[in-house]
Amino acid sequence: MNRYPWWKYLIIAMALVVGLVYALPNVFGEAPAVQLSSGKATLKLDSSAVARVQEVLTQAGLKADFVTFEGNSVKARFQDTDTQIKARDLLAKAFNPDPADPRYIVALNLVSRSPTWLHALHANPMFLGLDLRGGVHFLMQVDMKAALTQKLDSLGGDVRTLLRDKDIRHSGIRREANTLTVRFRDEAGRKAARPVLEDKLADLVWTDATDTGGSGDLTLVGALKPQSERAIQEQALKQNITTLHNRINELGVSEPVIQQQGIDRVVVQLPGVQDTAKAKDIIGRTATLEVRLVDDSTEAQAALAGGPVPFGTERYLERGGVPIIVKRQVVLTGDNLTDAQPGFDENHEAAVHLTLDARGARIFKDVTRENVNKRMAIILFEKGKGEVVTAPVIRGEIGGGRVQISGRMSTEEAADTALLLRAGSLAAPMEIIEERTVGPSLGAENIAQGFNSLIYGFAAIALFMMAYYLLFGVFSTIALSVNLLLLIAVLSMLQATLTLPGIAAIALTLGMAIDSNVLINERVREELRNGSAPQSAIAAGYEHAWATILDSNVTTLIAGLSLLAFGSGPVKGFAVVHCLGILTSMFSAVFFSRGLVNLWYGGKKKLKGVSIGQVWKPQE
Repeated sequence: MNRYPWWKYLIIAMALVVGLVYALPNVFGEAPAVQLSSGKATLKLDSSAVARVQEVLTQAGLKADFVTFEGNSVKARFQDTDTQIKARDLLAKAFNPDPADPRYIVALNLVSRSPTWLHALHANPMFLGLDLRGGVHFLMQVDMKAALTQKLDSLGGDVRTLLRDKDIRHSGIRREANTLTVRFRDEAGRKAARPVLEDKLADLVWTDATDTGGSGDLTLVGALKPQSERAIQEQALKQNITTLHNRINELGVSEPVIQQQGIDRVVVQLPGVQDTAKAKDIIGRTATLEVRLVDDSTEAQAALAGGPVPFGTERYLERGGVPIIVKRQVVLTGDNLTDAQPGFDENHEAAVHLTLDARGARIFKDVTRENVNKRMAIILFEKGKGEVVTAPVIRGEIGGGRVQISGRMSTEEAADTALLLRAGSLAAPMEIIEERTVGPSLGAENIAQGFNSLIYGFAAIALFMMAYYLLFGVFSTIALSVNLLLLIAVLSMLQATLTLPGIAAIALTLGMAIDSNVLINERVREELRNGSAPQSAIAAGYEHAWATILDSNVTTLIAGLSLLAFGSGPVKGFAVVHCLGILTSMFSAVFFSRGLVNLWYGGKKKLKGVSIGQVWKPQE
């Protein structure tokens, strides 16, 4: 009756082993480390850099605990901060021989101090949030007016192109505030233009008007539709957030928080970053794209061999470090590029598909028609330094505003190139309107207070349960410990970020988990008071309590999922821990505690009583 089959005990043992392994890294704390990452968008770091880092450290007589490649960076862990600083200086000198043009970012960081065998199992500690670890908090305001102005300027170019293609004469196009005004000399021109503009430019609403400047010209005034304005603003905000993610990856922040706040603000939290100036420099970086023609003349070939560059040209480097001579004249800029996506060409090879606006499409058509079989370079500029992203050969005239770049690139390279072209710059200017720095000492104090509250709360619950329910209280306390172990292990496996609200959610989970054991213990007591045999009382107590436990946990889980779906920031962090805690508590409070009871009492055939505290039997 009260015996588990062997496979249930095997599940319990496996859960305990996995929980111990993945919760263990949180015990070791953090060690000083040096992180090497790419300092340019066009430069990609790979695992081959690990050997070079080890070689530089070995030559200098510095010993690292380990050197590993994670994500897009190389991390080397050391025993003390003195070795860390020496290694940082050596690596910066080795990887950036020209300090004026640093190609790599060499930054101080903190990594887990857990043993290498845990690291090999991908057992990592939970990330700590800004309130626990310290760091930098920015609140950034996106200039939505600039985003709308940029869109209207682009639409103005589209209007000019459409009217020229349809041979419709006009007297000029100008942008006034949030509208576009097209002037005409006669009613016939305006009537011919209106259906063309309404059909091709669905984002604008066109109305007839008369120029109030004294000329008396007839005009068409185009204003952005409200839904189009919202779409432009949302797209600008999303592109800015994507760009910020790309830039902040260079800082080596373990778990940055970059999220929208309201309709025009972005919150950026960088745990562990104390250098505010460096963070602001990377976040506020400007990047621009330019398309130029490659100079393949005899003079240019001589320049590649070491001679002077011809007049009107410049020397740049391609992604592989190969020099290339390009003309100074800019054909297109990133403003003309509306989208870039990775894909495949007609030969099923990796390619990048670009979409240009109307002005860019017209210019690109003319340029490709006049320069067949010549190369065209796409250059990304950051901090005044330019580097060639790709330099394809023009195979023929390309019209329609859709461009395909292909040839000898992998799918990964195509995705990287598309990302560089798509999110190289901010869609709208941003300014920092609020800045806070949380010191590590405050974070340490928050951690101490949070964990003290957990320890004292757990101790109080354990003492009460053991005093009131005796041996069954001991079983409940062990089950509660397992619940805490599994919750920390799951959070670590998911690489969740622990914040003060998360610690509060763990404390709430402990209270809810012990409530399930109280229900079970009281139902067992009730069965004993009704005269049931001890073995029957244990079985009936668990079975009858299960329905109540399931109902209460499901209703609480629904509330937690609502917080997770509609909350943000600290509320969402609380909800994640809360929902996971409910799931682990159902396993530990019912399945695991029943296993302990069965292990202790299940083999006793003539059981006369159980240690579950005072049982009052009804008066006869």
